[in-house]
Amino acid sequence: MAASILRRSLLTPRCRAGDVAALHSGPSRRRAQAPGPIASGRRAANSPAGERGVAPWVAVVGLEIHAQISSNSKLFSGSQVQFAAPPNSLVSFFDASLPGTLPALNRRCVEAAVMTGLALNCSINKKSLFDRKHYFYADLPAGYQITQQRLPVAVNGSLSYSLCVGRKKNQMVTRTVRIKQIQLEQDSGKSLHDDIRSQTLIDLNRAGVGLMEVVMEPEMSSGEEAAAAVRELQLILQTLGSSQAIMAEGQLRVDANVSVHHPGEAYGVRTEVKNINSARFLARAIDYEIQRQIKELENGGTVMNETRAFDFKLGCTIPMRDKEGKQDYRFMPEPNLPPLILYDTKSLPANTNHQQVVNIDWIRERLPDLPSVRRVKLVEQYGILPEHSFTLLNEDGLMEFFESVVRQTQMNPKKVIGWILNDMLGYLKQHNLKVKESPVSSLFLADLLNLLERGTISSSAAKQVLEELWKGEGKTPLQIVKEKKLELIQDQQELEQICQAVMEGHQEEVMEIKKGNQKVLNKLIGLVQRTTRGRVDPVLVKQILEKRLSQ
Repeated sequence: MAASILRRSLLTPRCRAGDVAALHSGPSRRRAQAPGPIASGRRAANSPAGERGVAPWVAVVGLEIHAQISSNSKLFSGSQVQFAAPPNSLVSFFDASLPGTLPALNRRCVEAAVMTGLALNCSINKKSLFDRKHYFYADLPAGYQITQQRLPVAVNGSLSYSLCVGRKKNQMVTRTVRIKQIQLEQDSGKSLHDDIRSQTLIDLNRAGVGLMEVVMEPEMSSGEEAAAAVRELQLILQTLGSSQAIMAEGQLRVDANVSVHHPGEAYGVRTEVKNINSARFLARAIDYEIQRQIKELENGGTVMNETRAFDFKLGCTIPMRDKEGKQDYRFMPEPNLPPLILYDTKSLPANTNHQQVVNIDWIRERLPDLPSVRRVKLVEQYGILPEHSFTLLNEDGLMEFFESVVRQTQMNPKKVIGWILNDMLGYLKQHNLKVKESPVSSLFLADLLNLLERGTISSSAAKQVLEELWKGEGKTPLQIVKEKKLELIQDQQELEQICQAVMEGHQEEVMEIKKGNQKVLNKLIGLVQRTTRGRVDPVLVKQILEKRLSQ
C-alpha cells in the first residue's frame, strides 16, 4: 500500500462549535524514501521528523462509490428513471413497498454491472445473491434495502489512475487501487427538509433506482489521489454507458473512510465522510479530515468512529452521527429473489433464449476502448503530450472536437492542440460552457487554422478572428478577415518602411540593441505588430529589423 508521511505542522486553531471552522492546511505529502507498503512494519526512523523526535503519520483512505445505473427503469420495478421529475410522480406500488408487491430484476442493470466489472478487471461471479439490509429511515418505505452483501456480482478488480506530482505538478505518475467488490443495490428515496415549517417531506422518485456500489480497498493516502481515482472511474463509466455519472445530479456519490496512524502500527480509528458529489470537494474533505485527526491525536484527544459530512462553504467536515455502537443491519437472504445466474460461452445451455440470459463473454467482446487505451492512441496518432490526452478525455466532447478539427485542417496536430486547450477550452471555462455549447464550430476553427497555416494571416490576427467568432454571428473566418482587413502585409517594401518608422520612433531601444541587449528586439517586433494590428509575420519582421540594425 502506498501511503504518505504527514509531518507535524502548524495548524489553524480549530473552532469547537460544531467543527465549523476550516483548517487551511495543504494536502498530505508522500515520503521520498522507503517507497512501498507501509504495512511491512518499517518505521520512518531516518526521516527528518524522526530525527527531531516527532513521530510521522500515515494517512489511509478507502472509498465506497455509488454509481446510478443508466437505465430507463428502476432495479426491481418498471417505474421510469428521470432526474428532477415532479415529487412522487415516478413511484410504483413496489417502490412504495405496498403489501403483496414483488421485485422483478432489471436485465439492463445486471448487464451494466457486469460490463463495469469487466472494465475494472474484476472476476465476475456466475452466481451472486441478493440480501436484505435492514435500517429505518423515512425515505426507505420497506425498512430494508435489497443489496448484495454476501456474494456480489463482481470481486477482486483494480483501477489504474494517473495524477501529477512534484513541486511544479509537471510529473505524471500512474497508481493502482484494488477493487474489493461491485454490488447491485437499490437507492433510497430523498428527504427534503423544510426548516421554515419544521417538517421533512419525502420524495420516493429515487427509491428503487439501480445502483452499483464500487468498494475500493484502503490503499490511497490523500485527497488528490482519491479525486484522481474517482475522475478515472467516472470516465470509465461514461465510456461504457453503464452510468452517466453526473456528480451534480447525484449519479455518482462518494463515501470516504479516513484514518491516520504511525508507520508500522495498526490502522487508526476511521471516520466516514458521506455523500460527496464533487471530485474537488472530495479532495478537500479528505485532506481536511486527515489534518483534523492528526491535530486531535497530537493534542492528546481521540478520534471518534463517526459519520461526518463535508460543508463545502466552510471547507470542513462536521459530525453527523456516532458509529461507536455498531449498527446491526440484520442481513438476511432476500426471499423474493432467486440467485442471479450468469453464463459464459462455455456454460451457456443449448437452445437458450439469449434474451433471457446474461452472457459474460458477449458483453466482454463488446467493451469499447477504455480511457487509458484512448489516451495511448491519441499520443501515438497525433504526437501530443500524455497530459494533453488527459485533458482531451476529461472534458466531455473535447476529444471529438479536436479530432474533427484535425481532419479538416492542414495544421500539425501538435499546433492544433494548443489552440484547442489554450484558446477554446479557456473561453469555454470562462463562460461556463460545455464543448457542445461552443459558438465556434470545429469547421470554423479548422478554416481559421488553415488561413494561419497558409500564411494568409498572422497568429495575432487569428486570435482577433477567433474573438469575432465567439460572438456567434455566423460569419466565416475568411469573411471576418476581409471585413477587418487582417490579411498579412505581403509587400516587402511596405514592411521595410513600417520597420524603419518604428526604429526611428524608438531610438533608445535601437541603441540598447546595438549595445548587445538583444532582448529589446522583441519589443520592437511587438511595436511593429501593434502598428499593423497583427498583419505581419513576426519572423519576417525580425529578419528585416536585424538587417537594418546591423547597417
